[in-house]
Amino acid sequence: MSKSWFIIVNPYSGNRNISEQWKEIQQLLKTKKINFSFAFTQFSKHEIELVDKAIQNGFRNIISIGGDGTLHHVVNGIMQQRYVKTSDITIAVIPKGTGNDWIKTYNIPNDIEKVIEIISKKKTILQDIGVLETENKTVSYFNNVAGLGYDGYIVNKLKTLKRFGSIAYLLSGLAGLLLYKKSIFKIIFDDKIIETKCLMTVFGLCKYSGGGMQFTKDVNSSDGLFDITIAKNLNLFDLVFNLPKLYSGKIVNHKKIETYKTKEIRVIPTQKKPFIQADGELIGTGKVSVKIIKKALNFVIN
Repeated sequence: MSKSWFIIVNPYSGNRNISEQWKEIQQLLKTKKINFSFAFTQFSKHEIELVDKAIQNGFRNIISIGGDGTLHHVVNGIMQQRYVKTSDITIAVIPKGTGNDWIKTYNIPNDIEKVIEIISKKKTILQDIGVLETENKTVSYFNNVAGLGYDGYIVNKLKTLKRFGSIAYLLSGLAGLLLYKKSIFKIIFDDKIIETKCLMTVFGLCKYSGGGMQFTKDVNSSDGLFDITIAKNLNLFDLVFNLPKLYSGKIVNHKKIETYKTKEIRVIPTQKKPFIQADGELIGTGKVSVKIIKKALNFVIN
């Protein structure tokens, strides 16, 4: 088993200047005496294949260089492999994406030098991981926040707006305010069945999504429970008037929002099939079942 790090670099993340910064990153790693091998992703979801091979070759420490999507695929690669227990693997992140939402929960900075200093100390948390299954049997793991409805619409819209950088999330959100149509959701968990007109239902492990928005309440990423947020019949006025609260987290106190904690949940849209997103990646449409895997992966944190 290697104590060295295997680095997965997504050259297409964020503003696509990672290739230019790669020399600086390598030098900083060497200065901190961090041994590593590396590979660049060459196509969508290549991270999954690279992780699988790295673990086969004895690596148990993986650095993800990219955004939330890159980290999402690295996590999926680890959760899908069957060579070692997932809790034997440690992931660190050098954030170079558009949103970089997962790092915000743990106060990990965007500064490369500071992040590599954090990696050298290797302080970790054993975090829960979510797994969702769509109606067409697509299975996806997530480490941050997943959901369906308005937030899935934002992720779908974001595909055409990423060239605008970090403001893309705001632009996508505004487009959703104008164009997204709410539908009836049947939400089943524990001993509850909630059927309501719903803007979105969010399954949270960590605090932030959508470029810094906070739809979750009192999260604990290692307590074995999702933070569920059900945003009911919020209208355009509700969202525009409360826009600052989307970023402060106070939106969860709105009278049209309900929050719960649970380890398993199903959501069945009864009219149209809304988009489902996980960690800012589009997973599918329609109904979804979500479960939690307690303390599944080690993450390097600040």
